[in-house]
Amino acid sequence: MERLVTTSQAAEILGLSLQGIHYRIKKNQLKSIKKDGKIFVYIDDDAKVDNTQTKVKVESTSSKQTKFDSNQAILDVKNEQIDLLKRSMKWMKKQYISEIFRLERNQKRIIEVFNSEIKLLQSAFNEMRSIYKPQLESNLKNKSEKTDNDFITVKDFFVLMKRYNKTEQEIKMMIFNGIKANDKRFIYNKVEKKLLILNSDFIDLI
Repeated sequence: MERLVTTSQAAEILGLSLQGIHYRIKKNQLKSIKKDGKIFVYIDDDAKVDNTQTKVKVESTSSKQTKFDSNQAILDVKNEQIDLLKRSMKWMKKQYISEIFRLERNQKRIIEVFNSEIKLLQSAFNEMRSIYKPQLESNLKNKSEKTDNDFITVKDFFVLMKRYNKTEQEIKMMIFNGIKANDKRFIYNKVEKKLLILNSDFIDLI
């Protein structure tokens, strides 16, 4: 006949440790039930009689059994931890691969956008060059043609002013006052110590 006892009572009756009782419950070697948060074990009355008859044998082997049960419990915990770590690593690997795929896909899109923008800029540049290039070339040509005629020599300036009965002293004062007044017709290069005179009618100086 079976009866319900606590795990401590079951350990005493069967001559096992509490760990041994819990291990056998986990392996379904002992029937158990949980009531009010406590675990109770079904024990056959014959087990008590047998235990009394073999008490000496149980006591001699209890320490070995306890050590075995303890080691087995540790191995079970480690196996559970290893299994948990394996599942975690599998999940992390899956997430890593998914993230790499997402980044590669975004990178491809960014490159496509950049290439599209570059093509648009190249097209706009070519269009602007076709519009403004002839105008720029014309301006440069006109500028180069006018460069030689834009300036007169100091000697020619003196000759021009003397035609209007200006003395050399008066001409020198004209140049000096023009430089001092920042007259754009008189350009003095301090580094090269050269005087450039723009071609003009100089009516205001006559």
